[in-house]
Amino acid sequence: MKQQKLWTYDFTVITIGSVISMVGGTLSGFAISLLVLDYTGSTFLYMLFNVSYQLPMLVCPILAGPYLDRVSRKKVIYRLDFLSSGIYFLLFLLLRSGWFSYPVLLGVCLLVGSIGGVYQVAYDSFYPNLIPEGCFRQAYSVSSMLWPLAAMMTPVAAAIYDWLRSAAPIFAVNALCFFTAACFERTIRHRETHMDTAPPAGGLGVLARFRRDFREGLDYIRGEPGLRTIALYFMCTNVCYGADALQLPFFLNNAGLFSAWPVAAATLYAIVSNFNVAGRFLGGLLQYKIRIPKEKKFSIALFVYAAICVLSGGALFLPIPLMAAAYLLLGILSVTSYTIRTAATQAYVPDGKRARFNGVFHMLCSLGSIVGSLTMGAMAELWPERGIIVGVNLFGLALVYGIVYRGREAVKEIYNQDL
Repeated sequence: MKQQKLWTYDFTVITIGSVISMVGGTLSGFAISLLVLDYTGSTFLYMLFNVSYQLPMLVCPILAGPYLDRVSRKKVIYRLDFLSSGIYFLLFLLLRSGWFSYPVLLGVCLLVGSIGGVYQVAYDSFYPNLIPEGCFRQAYSVSSMLWPLAAMMTPVAAAIYDWLRSAAPIFAVNALCFFTAACFERTIRHRETHMDTAPPAGGLGVLARFRRDFREGLDYIRGEPGLRTIALYFMCTNVCYGADALQLPFFLNNAGLFSAWPVAAATLYAIVSNFNVAGRFLGGLLQYKIRIPKEKKFSIALFVYAAICVLSGGALFLPIPLMAAAYLLLGILSVTSYTIRTAATQAYVPDGKRARFNGVFHMLCSLGSIVGSLTMGAMAELWPERGIIVGVNLFGLALVYGIVYRGREAVKEIYNQDL
Protein backbone atom coordinates (compact mmCIF):
# COMPACT_ATOMS: atom_id res chain seq x y z
CA MET A 1 0.00 0.00 0.00
CA LYS A 2 1.36 3.41 -0.96
CA GLN A 3 2.14 5.63 2.04
CA GLN A 4 0.02 8.76 2.22
CA LYS A 5 1.56 12.21 2.24
CA LEU A 6 1.98 13.83 5.64
CA TRP A 7 1.23 17.42 4.66
CA THR A 8 -2.52 17.24 4.23
CA TYR A 9 -4.67 20.33 4.69
CA ASP A 10 -5.54 19.48 8.30
CA PHE A 11 -1.98 18.62 9.33
CA THR A 12 -0.66 21.82 7.73
CA VAL A 13 -3.28 23.93 9.52
CA ILE A 14 -2.65 22.40 12.96
CA THR A 15 1.11 22.85 12.49
CA ILE A 16 0.80 26.50 11.48
CA GLY A 17 -1.58 27.18 14.34
CA SER A 18 0.76 25.48 16.82
CA VAL A 19 3.77 27.49 15.67
CA ILE A 20 1.88 30.79 15.97
CA SER A 21 0.49 30.08 19.45
CA MET A 22 3.83 28.69 20.71
CA VAL A 23 5.67 31.80 19.54
CA GLY A 24 3.16 34.00 21.33
CA GLY A 25 3.31 31.90 24.47
CA THR A 26 7.12 31.98 24.53
CA LEU A 27 7.19 35.76 24.12
CA SER A 28 4.64 36.42 26.86
CA GLY A 29 5.98 33.78 29.28
CA PHE A 30 9.43 35.34 29.22
CA ALA A 31 8.08 38.88 29.34
CA ILE A 32 5.83 38.28 32.34
CA SER A 33 8.75 36.68 34.22
CA LEU A 34 10.87 39.79 33.64
CA LEU A 35 7.92 41.96 34.63
CA VAL A 36 7.45 40.18 37.96
CA LEU A 37 11.18 40.30 38.77
CA ASP A 38 11.42 43.99 37.87
CA TYR A 39 8.41 45.10 39.91
CA THR A 40 8.89 42.89 42.97
CA GLY A 41 12.67 42.44 43.08
CA SER A 42 11.99 39.17 44.91
CA THR A 43 13.28 35.78 43.78
CA PHE A 44 10.80 34.09 46.15
CA LEU A 45 7.81 35.89 44.59
CA TYR A 46 9.18 34.99 41.17
CA MET A 47 9.43 31.29 42.13
CA LEU A 48 5.93 31.43 43.65
CA PHE A 49 4.74 32.84 40.35
CA ASN A 50 6.27 29.89 38.47
CA VAL A 51 4.80 27.34 40.88
CA SER A 52 1.34 28.91 40.49
CA TYR A 53 1.53 28.05 36.78
CA GLN A 54 2.59 24.45 37.45
CA LEU A 55 0.04 23.63 40.16
CA PRO A 56 -3.03 23.51 37.84
CA MET A 57 -1.07 21.03 35.71
CA LEU A 58 -1.50 18.51 38.54
CA VAL A 59 -5.28 18.71 38.60
CA CYS A 60 -6.62 19.96 35.27
CA PRO A 61 -5.23 17.27 32.92
CA ILE A 62 -6.64 14.32 34.86
CA LEU A 63 -10.01 16.05 35.34
CA ALA A 64 -10.17 17.11 31.70
CA GLY A 65 -9.52 13.62 30.32
CA PRO A 66 -13.00 12.08 30.83
CA TYR A 67 -14.65 15.28 29.60
CA LEU A 68 -12.50 15.46 26.45
CA ASP A 69 -13.37 11.87 25.54
CA ARG A 70 -17.02 12.98 25.25
CA VAL A 71 -16.85 16.39 23.51
CA SER A 72 -15.30 17.90 20.42
CA ARG A 73 -11.60 18.36 21.13
CA LYS A 74 -11.28 20.67 18.15
CA LYS A 75 -13.81 23.10 19.63
CA VAL A 76 -12.07 23.00 23.00
CA ILE A 77 -8.74 23.81 21.35
CA TYR A 78 -9.82 26.85 19.35
CA ARG A 79 -12.13 28.17 22.09
CA LEU A 80 -9.31 28.05 24.63
CA ASP A 81 -7.06 29.90 22.16
CA PHE A 82 -9.74 32.60 21.75
CA LEU A 83 -9.99 32.82 25.55
CA SER A 84 -6.20 33.13 25.88
CA SER A 85 -6.21 35.87 23.26
CA GLY A 86 -8.77 37.82 25.28
CA ILE A 87 -6.80 37.42 28.52
CA TYR A 88 -3.56 38.68 26.99
CA PHE A 89 -5.30 41.56 25.23
CA LEU A 90 -6.79 42.64 28.57
CA LEU A 91 -3.31 42.48 30.14
CA PHE A 92 -2.01 44.63 27.28
CA LEU A 93 -4.64 47.29 27.97
CA LEU A 94 -3.96 47.26 31.72
CA LEU A 95 -0.17 47.37 31.44
CA ARG A 96 -0.29 50.13 28.84
CA SER A 97 -1.98 52.30 31.46
CA GLY A 98 0.86 51.68 33.93
CA TRP A 99 -1.09 49.21 36.09
CA PHE A 100 0.63 46.44 38.04
CA SER A 101 -0.80 44.09 40.67
CA TYR A 102 1.14 41.03 41.77
CA PRO A 103 -1.92 39.23 43.27
CA VAL A 104 -3.92 39.75 40.08
CA LEU A 105 -1.05 38.53 37.91
CA LEU A 106 -0.73 35.51 40.21
CA GLY A 107 -4.42 34.77 39.64
CA VAL A 108 -3.97 35.21 35.88
CA CYS A 109 -1.05 32.77 36.02
CA LEU A 110 -3.25 30.18 37.77
CA LEU A 111 -5.92 30.69 35.10
CA VAL A 112 -3.42 30.43 32.24
CA GLY A 113 -1.93 27.29 33.82
CA SER A 114 -5.42 25.77 34.06
CA ILE A 115 -6.11 26.59 30.43
CA GLY A 116 -2.75 25.11 29.46
CA GLY A 117 -3.44 21.89 31.37
CA VAL A 118 -6.76 21.32 29.58
CA TYR A 119 -5.43 22.52 26.22
CA GLN A 120 -2.45 20.13 26.27
CA VAL A 121 -4.67 17.09 26.81
CA ALA A 122 -7.12 18.21 24.13
CA TYR A 123 -4.32 18.93 21.66
CA ASP A 124 -2.41 15.70 22.31
CA SER A 125 -5.63 13.68 21.92
CA PHE A 126 -6.79 15.47 18.76
CA TYR A 127 -3.44 15.71 16.95
CA PRO A 128 -3.07 11.97 16.10
CA ASN A 129 -6.37 12.05 14.19
CA LEU A 130 -4.89 14.58 11.75
CA ILE A 131 -1.92 12.35 10.87
CA PRO A 132 -2.27 10.18 7.73
CA GLU A 133 -1.70 6.46 8.21
CA GLY A 134 1.98 5.52 8.20
CA CYS A 135 3.16 9.08 8.95
CA PHE A 136 3.26 9.12 12.76
CA ARG A 137 7.06 9.17 12.97
CA GLN A 138 7.36 12.13 10.61
CA ALA A 139 4.45 13.98 12.24
CA TYR A 140 5.93 13.80 15.73
CA SER A 141 9.36 14.73 14.43
CA VAL A 142 7.74 17.89 13.04
CA SER A 143 6.00 18.44 16.38
CA SER A 144 9.33 18.13 18.20
CA MET A 145 10.80 20.97 16.12
CA LEU A 146 8.10 23.49 17.02
CA TRP A 147 9.31 24.20 20.56
CA PRO A 148 12.92 24.95 19.48
CA LEU A 149 11.56 27.34 16.86
CA ALA A 150 9.46 29.09 19.50
CA ALA A 151 12.34 29.14 22.00
CA MET A 152 14.39 31.15 19.53
CA MET A 153 11.96 34.04 20.13
CA THR A 154 13.14 34.50 23.75
CA PRO A 155 15.98 36.91 22.77
CA VAL A 156 13.39 38.90 20.77
CA ALA A 157 11.18 39.23 23.86
CA ALA A 158 14.19 40.31 25.94
CA ALA A 159 15.21 42.91 23.34
CA ILE A 160 11.68 44.37 23.14
CA TYR A 161 11.40 44.55 26.91
CA ASP A 162 14.84 46.17 27.32
CA TRP A 163 14.08 48.68 24.57
CA LEU A 164 10.57 49.71 25.67
CA ARG A 165 10.80 48.83 29.40
CA SER A 166 7.28 47.50 29.09
CA ALA A 167 5.72 44.08 28.53
CA ALA A 168 2.52 45.58 27.12
CA PRO A 169 3.48 45.37 23.40
CA ILE A 170 4.57 41.75 23.88
CA PHE A 171 1.16 40.85 25.33
CA ALA A 172 -0.51 42.57 22.38
CA VAL A 173 1.53 40.41 19.99
CA ASN A 174 0.66 37.33 22.04
CA ALA A 175 -3.07 38.14 21.91
CA LEU A 176 -2.82 38.45 18.14
CA CYS A 177 -0.91 35.14 17.92
CA PHE A 178 -3.53 33.20 19.89
CA PHE A 179 -6.38 34.81 17.93
CA THR A 180 -4.74 33.93 14.61
CA ALA A 181 -4.04 30.36 15.74
CA ALA A 182 -7.69 29.91 16.80
CA CYS A 183 -8.89 31.17 13.41
CA PHE A 184 -6.68 28.60 11.67
CA GLU A 185 -7.81 25.77 13.97
CA ARG A 186 -11.50 26.48 13.32
CA THR A 187 -11.00 25.56 9.65
CA ILE A 188 -9.79 21.99 10.33
CA ARG A 189 -12.00 19.58 8.37
CA HIS A 190 -11.55 16.34 10.30
CA ARG A 191 -14.84 14.90 11.59
CA GLU A 192 -14.42 13.63 15.12
CA THR A 193 -15.94 10.25 15.93
CA HIS A 194 -14.62 9.52 19.43
CA MET A 195 -17.86 10.90 20.94
CA ASP A 196 -19.77 8.10 19.20
CA THR A 197 -17.82 5.42 21.11
CA ALA A 198 -18.29 7.02 24.54
CA PRO A 199 -20.33 4.90 26.98
CA PRO A 200 -24.04 5.85 27.03
CA ALA A 201 -25.28 8.07 29.84
CA GLY A 202 -27.35 5.20 31.25
CA GLY A 203 -29.51 7.59 33.25
CA LEU A 204 -26.52 8.88 35.20
CA GLY A 205 -26.08 12.53 36.07
CA VAL A 206 -23.10 14.56 34.91
CA LEU A 207 -20.98 13.92 38.03
CA ALA A 208 -21.83 10.22 38.21
CA ARG A 209 -21.02 9.82 34.51
CA PHE A 210 -17.73 11.66 35.04
CA ARG A 211 -16.79 9.35 37.93
CA ARG A 212 -17.59 6.29 35.82
CA ASP A 213 -15.56 7.54 32.85
CA PHE A 214 -12.71 8.48 35.16
CA ARG A 215 -12.61 5.01 36.72
CA GLU A 216 -12.75 3.37 33.28
CA GLY A 217 -9.74 5.42 32.20
CA LEU A 218 -7.72 4.39 35.24
CA ASP A 219 -8.79 0.74 34.81
CA TYR A 220 -7.63 0.86 31.19
CA ILE A 221 -4.16 2.10 32.17
CA ARG A 222 -3.91 -0.42 35.01
CA GLY A 223 -4.77 -3.17 32.54
CA GLU A 224 -2.04 -2.11 30.10
CA PRO A 225 1.36 -3.00 31.63
CA GLY A 226 3.28 -1.29 28.82
CA LEU A 227 1.47 2.04 29.25
CA ARG A 228 1.73 1.72 33.02
CA THR A 229 5.50 1.18 32.79
CA ILE A 230 6.01 4.12 30.43
CA ALA A 231 3.93 6.48 32.59
CA LEU A 232 5.76 5.42 35.76
CA TYR A 233 9.17 5.87 34.17
CA PHE A 234 8.46 9.34 32.82
CA MET A 235 6.97 10.48 36.13
CA CYS A 236 10.15 9.34 37.94
CA THR A 237 12.52 10.69 35.32
CA ASN A 238 10.77 14.08 35.47
CA VAL A 239 11.83 14.20 39.11
CA CYS A 240 15.41 13.79 37.89
CA TYR A 241 14.95 16.55 35.32
CA GLY A 242 14.49 18.92 38.25
CA ALA A 243 18.29 18.88 38.51
CA ASP A 244 18.47 20.75 35.18
CA ALA A 245 17.40 23.90 37.04
CA LEU A 246 20.71 23.75 38.96
CA GLN A 247 22.80 24.38 35.85
CA LEU A 248 22.33 28.16 35.82
CA PRO A 249 23.06 28.49 39.58
CA PHE A 250 26.22 26.43 39.01
CA PHE A 251 27.42 28.90 36.38
CA LEU A 252 26.59 31.89 38.60
CA ASN A 253 28.11 30.41 41.76
CA ASN A 254 31.29 29.27 40.01
CA ALA A 255 31.94 32.19 37.68
CA GLY A 256 35.66 31.89 38.34
CA LEU A 257 35.75 28.64 36.40
CA PHE A 258 34.74 30.55 33.28
CA SER A 259 36.85 33.68 33.73
CA ALA A 260 38.79 32.93 30.53
CA TRP A 261 35.64 33.60 28.51
CA PRO A 262 34.93 37.26 27.61
CA VAL A 263 31.25 37.14 28.65
CA ALA A 264 29.37 36.99 31.94
CA ALA A 265 28.67 33.54 33.39
CA ALA A 266 24.91 33.89 32.86
CA THR A 267 25.44 34.86 29.21
CA LEU A 268 27.84 31.96 28.72
CA TYR A 269 25.24 29.57 30.14
CA ALA A 270 22.59 30.98 27.79
CA ILE A 271 24.90 30.43 24.83
CA VAL A 272 25.80 26.87 25.86
CA SER A 273 22.22 25.88 26.70
CA ASN A 274 21.06 27.09 23.30
CA PHE A 275 23.06 24.22 21.82
CA ASN A 276 20.44 21.97 23.43
CA VAL A 277 17.71 23.90 21.59
CA ALA A 278 19.65 23.54 18.33
CA GLY A 279 20.08 19.83 19.03
CA ARG A 280 16.34 19.39 19.46
CA PHE A 281 15.70 21.05 16.12
CA LEU A 282 18.40 18.97 14.44
CA GLY A 283 17.05 15.83 16.09
CA GLY A 284 13.62 16.57 14.70
CA LEU A 285 15.06 16.89 11.20
CA LEU A 286 16.90 13.57 11.58
CA GLN A 287 13.77 11.82 12.83
CA TYR A 288 11.83 13.24 9.89
CA LYS A 289 14.34 11.86 7.38
CA ILE A 290 15.41 8.58 8.99
CA ARG A 291 13.03 5.67 9.49
CA ILE A 292 14.03 3.44 12.41
CA PRO A 293 13.26 -0.28 11.83
CA LYS A 294 10.34 -1.12 14.09
CA GLU A 295 12.13 -4.06 15.75
CA LYS A 296 14.93 -1.71 16.92
CA LYS A 297 12.83 1.10 18.40
CA PHE A 298 12.76 -0.21 21.96
CA SER A 299 16.51 -0.93 21.97
CA ILE A 300 17.27 2.55 20.66
CA ALA A 301 14.93 4.14 23.23
CA LEU A 302 16.61 2.19 26.04
CA PHE A 303 20.06 3.33 24.86
CA VAL A 304 18.83 6.93 24.58
CA TYR A 305 17.43 6.93 28.13
CA ALA A 306 20.76 5.69 29.52
CA ALA A 307 22.86 8.02 27.33
CA ILE A 308 20.86 11.06 28.48
CA CYS A 309 21.68 10.21 32.12
CA VAL A 310 25.40 9.84 31.35
CA LEU A 311 25.63 13.08 29.36
CA SER A 312 23.50 15.09 31.82
CA GLY A 313 25.55 13.86 34.76
CA GLY A 314 28.92 14.66 33.20
CA ALA A 315 28.31 17.78 31.07
CA LEU A 316 29.24 20.33 33.75
CA PHE A 317 32.66 18.71 34.24
CA LEU A 318 33.64 19.35 30.61
CA PRO A 319 35.39 22.38 29.10
CA ILE A 320 32.97 24.78 27.41
CA PRO A 321 33.40 23.54 23.80
CA LEU A 322 32.81 19.92 24.84
CA MET A 323 29.99 21.00 27.14
CA ALA A 324 28.29 22.69 24.19
CA ALA A 325 28.74 19.50 22.14
CA ALA A 326 27.20 17.48 24.99
CA TYR A 327 24.20 19.83 25.11
CA LEU A 328 23.79 19.50 21.35
CA LEU A 329 23.80 15.72 21.61
CA LEU A 330 21.39 15.84 24.55
CA GLY A 331 18.96 17.81 22.40
CA ILE A 332 19.16 15.24 19.61
CA LEU A 333 18.68 12.34 22.04
CA SER A 334 15.78 14.06 23.83
CA VAL A 335 13.88 14.46 20.56
CA THR A 336 14.58 10.82 19.67
CA SER A 337 13.09 9.78 23.02
CA TYR A 338 10.08 12.09 22.53
CA THR A 339 9.35 10.92 19.00
CA ILE A 340 9.53 7.20 19.75
CA ARG A 341 7.47 7.44 22.95
CA THR A 342 4.81 9.91 21.82
CA ALA A 343 4.17 8.42 18.38
CA ALA A 344 3.95 4.91 19.83
CA THR A 345 1.64 5.68 22.75
CA GLN A 346 -0.72 7.93 20.78
CA ALA A 347 -1.04 5.34 18.03
CA TYR A 348 -1.53 2.52 20.55
CA VAL A 349 -4.25 4.08 22.74
CA PRO A 350 -7.79 3.97 21.23
CA ASP A 351 -9.19 7.37 20.27
CA GLY A 352 -12.09 7.01 22.73
CA LYS A 353 -9.68 6.60 25.68
CA ARG A 354 -6.84 8.82 24.48
CA ALA A 355 -7.77 11.94 26.43
CA ARG A 356 -8.05 10.02 29.69
CA PHE A 357 -4.65 8.43 29.14
CA ASN A 358 -3.08 11.77 28.23
CA GLY A 359 -4.68 13.40 31.26
CA VAL A 360 -3.21 10.83 33.64
CA PHE A 361 0.17 10.93 31.87
CA HIS A 362 0.44 14.74 32.00
CA MET A 363 -0.66 14.78 35.64
CA LEU A 364 2.02 12.25 36.59
CA CYS A 365 4.72 14.13 34.67
CA SER A 366 3.71 17.44 36.27
CA LEU A 367 3.80 15.81 39.70
CA GLY A 368 7.30 14.54 38.98
CA SER A 369 8.43 17.98 37.78
CA ILE A 370 7.13 19.79 40.85
CA VAL A 371 8.60 17.23 43.25
CA GLY A 372 11.90 17.39 41.38
CA SER A 373 12.07 21.19 41.43
CA LEU A 374 11.32 21.42 45.15
CA THR A 375 13.66 18.55 46.05
CA MET A 376 16.59 19.82 44.00
CA GLY A 377 16.12 23.34 45.35
CA ALA A 378 16.27 22.03 48.92
CA MET A 379 19.29 19.83 48.21
CA ALA A 380 21.15 22.75 46.64
CA GLU A 381 21.06 24.50 50.01
CA LEU A 382 23.23 21.70 51.41
CA TRP A 383 25.40 20.29 48.61
CA PRO A 384 27.24 21.53 45.47
CA GLU A 385 25.21 21.60 42.27
CA ARG A 386 27.47 19.25 40.30
CA GLY A 387 27.40 16.59 43.01
CA ILE A 388 23.59 16.67 43.09
CA ILE A 389 23.37 16.42 39.31
CA VAL A 390 25.71 13.41 39.25
CA GLY A 391 23.78 11.64 42.02
CA VAL A 392 20.40 12.31 40.40
CA ASN A 393 21.54 10.96 37.03
CA LEU A 394 22.97 7.83 38.65
CA PHE A 395 19.50 7.37 40.11
CA GLY A 396 18.15 7.94 36.59
CA LEU A 397 20.30 5.10 35.28
CA ALA A 398 18.85 2.85 37.99
CA LEU A 399 15.35 3.84 36.80
CA VAL A 400 16.22 2.87 33.22
CA TYR A 401 17.13 -0.62 34.40
CA GLY A 402 14.58 -1.03 37.20
CA ILE A 403 11.54 0.22 35.27
CA VAL A 404 12.09 0.20 31.50
CA TYR A 405 14.44 -2.76 31.05
CA ARG A 406 12.61 -4.97 33.53
CA GLY A 407 9.31 -4.10 31.85
CA ARG A 408 10.78 -4.48 28.36
CA GLU A 409 8.38 -7.11 26.99
CA ALA A 410 5.31 -4.95 27.62
CA VAL A 411 7.00 -1.75 26.44
CA LYS A 412 8.28 -3.42 23.25
CA GLU A 413 4.68 -4.19 22.28
CA ILE A 414 4.01 -0.45 22.22
CA TYR A 415 7.31 0.95 20.95
CA ASN A 416 7.99 -1.59 18.21
CA GLN A 417 5.15 -0.50 15.93
CA ASP A 418 5.51 0.37 12.26
CA LEU A 419 4.52 4.01 12.30
